[in-house]
Amino acid sequence: MNAPTELIQQHLIDPEICIRCNTCEATCPVGAITHDSRNYVVIADKCNLCMACVPPCPTGSIDNWRTRPKASVFSIEEQLLWDELPAALSDSELQTLGAGNSITNSQQSQTKTQSNAVDAFGSQDVAFNSATYGSSLPPWSAAHAYTNLYGPKAPITATIVGNVQVNDAGTANETHHIVLDFGAMPFPVLEGQSIGVIPPGVDEQGKSHFARQYSIASPRNGERAGYNNLSLTVKRVTEDHEGKAVKGVASNYLCNLKAGDKVQVIGPFGSSFLMPNHPKSNIVMICTGTGSAPMRAMTEWRRRLRQSGKFEGGKLLLFFGARTPKELPYFGPLQKLPKDFIDINFAFSRDNSQPKKYVQDLVRERSTDLVALLKDANTYIYVCGLKSMEEGVLLALRDVINNANLNWESLTKLLKQEGRLHLETY
Repeated sequence: MNAPTELIQQHLIDPEICIRCNTCEATCPVGAITHDSRNYVVIADKCNLCMACVPPCPTGSIDNWRTRPKASVFSIEEQLLWDELPAALSDSELQTLGAGNSITNSQQSQTKTQSNAVDAFGSQDVAFNSATYGSSLPPWSAAHAYTNLYGPKAPITATIVGNVQVNDAGTANETHHIVLDFGAMPFPVLEGQSIGVIPPGVDEQGKSHFARQYSIASPRNGERAGYNNLSLTVKRVTEDHEGKAVKGVASNYLCNLKAGDKVQVIGPFGSSFLMPNHPKSNIVMICTGTGSAPMRAMTEWRRRLRQSGKFEGGKLLLFFGARTPKELPYFGPLQKLPKDFIDINFAFSRDNSQPKKYVQDLVRERSTDLVALLKDANTYIYVCGLKSMEEGVLLALRDVINNANLNWESLTKLLKQEGRLHLETY
């Protein structure tokens, strides 16, 4: 009698609802996720089913599984060509393969670990992975977030009601503040959430463009208070990370829009990168470039609460980095905010009038104030910007904590468990 065919539960990403935010690849502790210009995929022989990538995924696209013969799992090449997930094998198909519909004992043992996220804090043999320190839990006092109300097959139509450049004209990183109005259609959002924008047309393969993700830059009651609208902070992409000339499909589309134009939107996304709502909560914001969008949303909501006189807010501490003051979005409006409302610290890496400085340098410079805030259980930390800044910021925080004779591993584990340290980089 032939031995039964060994089956496994292959971990897959649904390309229809994935918004290519890179959260899964950044979070995976074993390097089991990769991507090309279109799809994110899971490498079957690397995935250990640790589930570390599942909670942070804003759309749930990562939480998909197919029972497959171990000898014929879907290859990376196959997955990269998908526009939708393949159908699951039926019981009869599995029986034809000589395996019934049962998973082998070794696989059953392995799947028991799916509910146990990888512990990023215990092993000294694992390379420093900054993404694993971010929490997938919201602050205990955060408002309820609505997510995935509109998907790629049924997007909502928004109308552009404003589009202005928010850094100096002629700078390399042209950045726009774009306001979208949803009219009478429900689209409730919170500070820290994001949306997906679907550019019109098709790519070089003749396929419809997939949605691009953008953080919301306005507070929960609208860019204009009391209106069903929101704003985005969009940088016009003209080169890739290596400096080669490219034309970002979605960013150029959005930056060129005019009032009255229509946009296809999906979402909203995000249920953890949310601000605390309880009085006297402190918010530390560390960002670069368009990573300022959620920080602007949080700051503006706190400013409106302050004006109402009905909310006693804690401290707001902002570290904001850019190459030059001219390239920094919202530089002018930020400088007009009251000093007793928000403590703003700028870092410029290419400003000829002062030494080169990055946000992690500011974190170390303000170590005394940060330590005092970190000792307060009401303090929440948010990091948003380019992926390249994430590790530097976390290492700076580690220095600050260790130099204060606090324990980095135990404190960051507590911050993660309590939903007080949030990372969103791209």
